[in-house]
Amino acid sequence: MEEYWWAFAVLLLALGMGLGVLEIFVPSGGLLSFLAFSSVVGAIICGFLQGEMVGLGVLLAAVVGGPVLVVLALKYWPKTAVGRRVLLMTPESEDVLPEDSRAAYLKTLIGQVGRARCKMLPAGAIIIDGRTVDAVSEGVAIKEGELVRVIEFRANRVVVRPVEEETPSETAEDPLRRPIDSITGDPFDEEPKEGA
Repeated sequence: MEEYWWAFAVLLLALGMGLGVLEIFVPSGGLLSFLAFSSVVGAIICGFLQGEMVGLGVLLAAVVGGPVLVVLALKYWPKTAVGRRVLLMTPESEDVLPEDSRAAYLKTLIGQVGRARCKMLPAGAIIIDGRTVDAVSEGVAIKEGELVRVIEFRANRVVVRPVEEETPSETAEDPLRRPIDSITGDPFDEEPKEGA
């Protein structure tokens, strides 16, 4: 019988590790953990009954192998049915981002000409294509009814600057009457290059 203590030690160690991993996947109120601990202790005792080297080997396997198996089991636990019910999954970016349709619409207004609906000191509203849009002036006061051009989209508002008196239809019909900065951007926004 003494020559088979190592077999009992290996079987009890495997049973203890298996019960420890099973405790992670099947909630038992600690019953499986108690049985796993008892099996591992029994494996260590059986190992030392076989011999000192076998006992130290089983003890080392229990001390190193147990935590490794538990960590691996915890890594895969969220993918199980119980893990999905217990843990809150991290939401995807499309789940938390607001609808982008308004921002996309406001970005399409860049370069268009509208009319100030009220006095803008610097915030207010403008009318473009019959729609009222929240806007901020570029830093200058804009009178009610003055023509403005959308130059930028920032923080759910459009940024506008006053333009000379012209009708939007004239600008749309004759491309030669359009200001150059509506086609290529404002030439004064960039720093001049050296040698130019």
